[in-house]
Amino acid sequence: MVRRARRINRELAEVYPYAHPELDFRNPFELLVATVLSAQTTDLRVNQTTPALFAKYPTPEDLAAAVPEEVEELIRPTGFFRAKTKSIMGLSAALRDDFGGEVPGRLEDLVKLPGVGRKTAFVVLGNAFGVPGITVDTHFMRLARRWRWTESDDPVKIEAEVATIFPKSEWTMLSHRVIFHGRRICHARKPACGACPITHLCPSYGEGETDPEKAAKLLKYEKGGFPGQRLNPPPDYPGRPAPPLGASG
Repeated sequence: MVRRARRINRELAEVYPYAHPELDFRNPFELLVATVLSAQTTDLRVNQTTPALFAKYPTPEDLAAAVPEEVEELIRPTGFFRAKTKSIMGLSAALRDDFGGEVPGRLEDLVKLPGVGRKTAFVVLGNAFGVPGITVDTHFMRLARRWRWTESDDPVKIEAEVATIFPKSEWTMLSHRVIFHGRRICHARKPACGACPITHLCPSYGEGETDPEKAAKLLKYEKGGFPGQRLNPPPDYPGRPAPPLGASG
């Protein structure tokens, strides 16, 4: 199983050499807030929403002092906007009061912030501080189980089990690759098995559509020829940038 898992990672690296966070951010604070907002919605929706939020509240001090109702209106498109407003204003106040207005670079500090769990903490650590971590979101959890890397449905147990399979230096990029694959091809309800480049390694092949033509129609984002999730993508991003909120196309 370990050998097959590591080969899957190597082949995903060839398929997604551009794998990266799909949230737009310019600094650790923006990544932290955007990741909290991404719960129960898409990165695309967050990227369409955060420019106005960060234009008005660019620092933890600014957001901590905001009028909650005004923040709610700005982040309403991301869903659960009242709870998310409480979280991002609360974590901003904690950053202001306890960390000098800076996002801490340690797991034990990040998970003490309102609305921040291990998944969010590892996104920030891996992509803003270069600290390796495994991000067990819904996509990672689903694929880890399909590939028999784990039988657990507990994110903490999955993280621990997967960590024993791969070297620590691979954890952050492994997370990006698996999440990319889950979003684009290995979907929850209709995995596009017939369009998957690693079917020869997948013990769950056949759970989804195996006909290549039908499977190709299930592909999402750049694999399906559609815009990506970022408004401000990095230079090697393969898809067209996403449209701004309210725009068509």
